[in-house]
Amino acid sequence: MTAGRILVVDDQAQIRRFMRTTLAGAGYEVGDAKTGEEALEKLREFRPDLVLLDVNMPGMGGLAVCREIRSDSNVAIIMLTVRNSEGDKVAALDAGADDFVTKPFSTPELLARIRAALRRVPSPPSSPIRFRVGQLAVDFAARTVSNGTATEHLTPKELDLLRYLTQRANEAVSHRELLQAVWGPDYGDQVDYLRVFIKNLRKKIETNPEQPEYIKTEPWVGYRFNGSIESS
Repeated sequence: MTAGRILVVDDQAQIRRFMRTTLAGAGYEVGDAKTGEEALEKLREFRPDLVLLDVNMPGMGGLAVCREIRSDSNVAIIMLTVRNSEGDKVAALDAGADDFVTKPFSTPELLARIRAALRRVPSPPSSPIRFRVGQLAVDFAARTVSNGTATEHLTPKELDLLRYLTQRANEAVSHRELLQAVWGPDYGDQVDYLRVFIKNLRKKIETNPEQPEYIKTEPWVGYRFNGSIESS
């Protein structure tokens, strides 16, 4: 049994060879693609658990590929970039990525990021699969949320983040607790990273993301899911 299936998408052959050797050595089953267009074809054939996707590729770029994947798939996505600016990171997460890794990277860092992206928040036996809060309807099984008008699909990390907050509804949850619970122990200090995910999650569940009704900010502490949850 493998640790999971990973699709590597990069236009550089040496990167693909390195990734294949490294990931296979760590117990993963690996497929690869050299263009965005080829990646979308391989996605349907290979059915990976995670996609390692280079941002800068000729033809269809990584961000466009990420958005296309996210339009109908919840597969975990890690973006690979040679730039380390805040704007590039935000762009990757806004496109639907679960994480990003800056080249050059170390093998331990890459493997840690993969484990974090594949990490899932366990659902307690008493946790509802579907629930409503006011106009908000959440279906964890279908990975969808509806705010009364539009229905949106959640990325894997958005789903885990919302699940963790709703399991502690009406309680203030610290930044560190959220980061470590959803992404793992190495992520406790990445508050800016968490803010991007909260921002994107609010866009999907709030009628007015600038004045959130459900995900409230607890200044200097973290966030709180506001509302009385009704199972459905």
